[in-house]
Amino acid sequence: MLILEEMQSRGHEALTLLHHAPSGLRAALAIHSTVLGPAIAGVRLREQDEELAVRGALALSESLTLKAALAGLNYGGGACVILIPEAGVEDPHAREALFRALGRQVLPMESRVVLTEDIGVTPADIAFVAQETRSTLGMNTDTSSVTGYGVYRGMKAAARHALGSESLRGVRVAIMGVGAVGRALAGHLHREGARLIIADDRPERALALADTLSGVTVVGCHELLDAPSDILAPCGYGHSIRSQDVPRLQCRLIAGGEHHPLTRRGEEAVKEAGIVYMPDFAINSAGLIAAATGLEASQAAERVYQTVNRITAAAEQYGKAPHVVARRMAERRIDLIGSLGASSIGSGSRHAGGAA
Repeated sequence: MLILEEMQSRGHEALTLLHHAPSGLRAALAIHSTVLGPAIAGVRLREQDEELAVRGALALSESLTLKAALAGLNYGGGACVILIPEAGVEDPHAREALFRALGRQVLPMESRVVLTEDIGVTPADIAFVAQETRSTLGMNTDTSSVTGYGVYRGMKAAARHALGSESLRGVRVAIMGVGAVGRALAGHLHREGARLIIADDRPERALALADTLSGVTVVGCHELLDAPSDILAPCGYGHSIRSQDVPRLQCRLIAGGEHHPLTRRGEEAVKEAGIVYMPDFAINSAGLIAAATGLEASQAAERVYQTVNRITAAAEQYGKAPHVVARRMAERRIDLIGSLGASSIGSGSRHAGGAA
């Protein structure tokens, strides 16, 4: 599908390509929706692949729209994917220049977009962005660890629906990707007594985590999909589970921190296979909630827990798959608030976000 056709079919408002040669900045910034407020855009770093960066930004921005709506936040959805410069991002001065260049590029869009951290980006990086634009969030929040705790709490609520109990002691959980979010999730699960199987596309990360958590099994990413498990927790870059992979899965629940672990076709495939899928935008929102509202980690995670409970209750009441119910809940809020028209409240403020 062509990019403009994809944007039209998924309701995107804008796609901007950013470039600043001296700093090495090359990025795709997508805005999916500003109906509820400025588009909150997670900024992530990825290897150099322009098409994947653009398509990733489009997919992530749609997910952020649904996530913010379902969480009751007055934000729309956006995403910014920065291609890692050829010289890398290890030099501190070069890294500062890269993110300050991003801030300057975004400055004309201050009223429409708010930047926060995502994969590969730290609060310190967002602080560099904030030196050039006021449209930032999350500099004082460890969003990855908060997100990991929220996924853990949401997983417990989803397990009650899929497995019959929210206790995860002795439950087999396969975690695909042990970056910051996956690592935090693994720690909470290990403390409860879950039986963990982990994999990462950087095997040394999985092995390092296994050294700190006793009894953890490390396998390759390809093997993880075939591993007997009760819960599969994707925590990688996105689309970890292809529709053709679904027949291999032996889990009963998919619930993780990864944005878009499944395509729409994959969602239908897991539904037909009888696997419960708790969508990313429902379960991985604690970091966003904390950054947007200032809530403590436990409070943000509790909101995720309650949201997942609402979704599973409605799914059971109406006989629908949880991921279908969650999307309808988010879209209903967007439609209802959007029908009110533009609001003048906070029109002169930094950005009109926060919780509803």
